This record gives sequence, C-alpha cells and structure tokens, in this order.
Amino acid sequence: MGIYSVYQASTTNQKGAVGVKQPSIRVVGLEQDRETNSSGPSTFTMDEEISLKEFAQKPSAYSDLCQLIAPSIYGHDDVKKAIACLLFGGSKKRLPDGVRLRGDIHVLLLGDPSTAKSQFLKFVEKTAPIAVYTSGKGSSAAGLTASVIRDSSSREFYLEGEAMVLADGGVVCIDEFDKMRPDDRVAIHEAMEQQTISIAKAGITTVLNSRTSVLAAANPVSGRYNDLKTAQDNIDLQTTFLSRFDQIFIVKDIRSAEQDKIIASHVIGVHTKSTGGTKNSAATEEQNWLKRYIEYCRSTCQPRLSEKAAEMLQNKYVEVRQICSSFHSDLVHACENILSFILLSDCK
Repeated sequence: MGIYSVYQASTTNQKGAVGVKQPSIRVVGLEQDRETNSSGPSTFTMDEEISLKEFAQKPSAYSDLCQLIAPSIYGHDDVKKAIACLLFGGSKKRLPDGVRLRGDIHVLLLGDPSTAKSQFLKFVEKTAPIAVYTSGKGSSAAGLTASVIRDSSSREFYLEGEAMVLADGGVVCIDEFDKMRPDDRVAIHEAMEQQTISIAKAGITTVLNSRTSVLAAANPVSGRYNDLKTAQDNIDLQTTFLSRFDQIFIVKDIRSAEQDKIIASHVIGVHTKSTGGTKNSAATEEQNWLKRYIEYCRSTCQPRLSEKAAEMLQNKYVEVRQICSSFHSDLVHACENILSFILLSDCK
C-alpha cells in the first residue's frame, strides 16, 4: 500500500525549449502490509485454506509434493526434493544486531546434456509464483542485476532492474550457467548471499532488493562428465561461487539398456496422454494447485527449529564434516555450510 501524488514538472522560460508530456508518479510514502517471502498480496478463501491445511497435516504430504515436481521427468528423486525445498524456501531471520539472514535456497544442476536439466528450470518457471528464466549464454552482469539507462527525452539517467531484481520474492532460473563470462558471474555474488544489489553508476548510488532463489544448470568443462577426472576438474566454476549454492547435484547420463527402456516407456506414456488442445489437463490442474499451495506457505508459514531438531542437525553436520575431510575437492568443501543445513531443515 502507498500514497502517491501527481508529479509537477518545473517550468522553464528558455527559448527553444520543447514541451514533453511524460506521465509520472511521485511516491510520497510506501508501507508493506507484512514481511513475507513473496511479493504482492494473495487472497485465499476459507474453504481453500482449510483444504490446504488438511493436506499439510497428512503424513505423506512431503512425498506427495515431490511427486508433483516435474512429473513428466522420470527419476531424479533427490533433485525433485531439492527443487521442492527451493520452491517453498526457508525462513528469513533477523539477528539481534540487525543483520538479516537469507531464507532462499540456491540449487545447481551440473551434468551431461539431455538429462532434463532445462526441463526442471522450465517447470520451476511455470510453477513458482514469481519466476524469471534466462540463459547464461546471452546474459551479462547488467542483464542479471540492474542497468543504468539514459532517457532520450529528458537526457537523465534512471535505473532499471533486471532478472534478479524482477524475481525478488521468487526464483530466477539460469540455464547454460557455464557459458557465462567469469566477470558476469561475479556480479551476482552479492545477490545470492546478501540478497541485495549495490549500484554506483552515472551518479546513481542505491541498493536494490534481490531476495530470490537461484536455480542454475550447467554442463561440465568437456561437455560430458568425465569420471576419470575429479569433480573440481569437471567444473569450471570458482570455489567462492560454488559455496553460494546450498545443494549441488551432478547429473550423469548412465547408459543402461534396462534404464533406457524404462525412461523411453515413461516419455512415450507422457506424450500419448498429453492433450493437444487448450483444455486444461489433470497435470495442469495439479500444477496450478501446487502453485497456490506454494504461495500460501510462503506467505503464512515461518517455521523454526526445535531444540531436539537443532541438536540432531548439529550432530549430523559434524558427521558430514568428518566424512568430507577425507576428500580433497573444492566441490565437497563448498557444500560444508551450516547455513545450508539450517535452510533445508526449516524450509516450509
């Protein structure tokens, strides 16, 4: 909600001045109703809320939700669980000193071509309440964060938010992540961890909100994952950047006659059951329901770890650290982040 007034342009007595009619609004005050993980107010009927709460009480709610994640893709159960956590998000927290901790989860899919990585991104784009899809091959630092544009009529500079700003409160999907230039990837470091984008260009100094989850897909250095090389040699990404991701999945295309037969049967079944018209299918209705459920959870739920859960998480974190200490790989050590454990534990 906000208060606005009509902007009054200043008059000029200069000769040869050209009058330009440019409608604009001056924002006098802005107040947000409540701090949520999604942008914009959402309305739910009483019956809809009761139905959603009844579903949440089911013991099989989590497994049922994972089955609704990209049902046209066979297998990849762990990836679907991670995407479910990404869509619902974790809980944002404010420390006593005023520092805010992010509640958004970042996931990286790294693997061979034709392993449904792009399909996962397209599914998230259609399912998330707020989502922006972009390709790393044609994206620059300004195209992902914000750009300064000069108005042709007034000759003044103004700021225009791009992908990670437009997806504030939602998800930004970046395909072909490995095709981005290293300088452009560095530009989103702040956005992924601090949830803000600092701008200092053309006399404009400001900070934009970028409270968004990142789902990225990339291919190995040689195109396909080479088992003879280490994970670090297969990935052309800096360790500082890998540490921004809470979950990293290596998706391999393992050739097996039995596995290929099952996948082919599943894909053929999906195509034969699909409808060619504009009529909503059962899959579309399930996706629309999932979108509403995600929107409801992100706007109303703020879970916190119990003392027992916190103790279990602490013990599990120490156990994982001991296991990872025997691996000399930057990829393994990049995932040893206690914040990632907490985000995945208290996601909605």
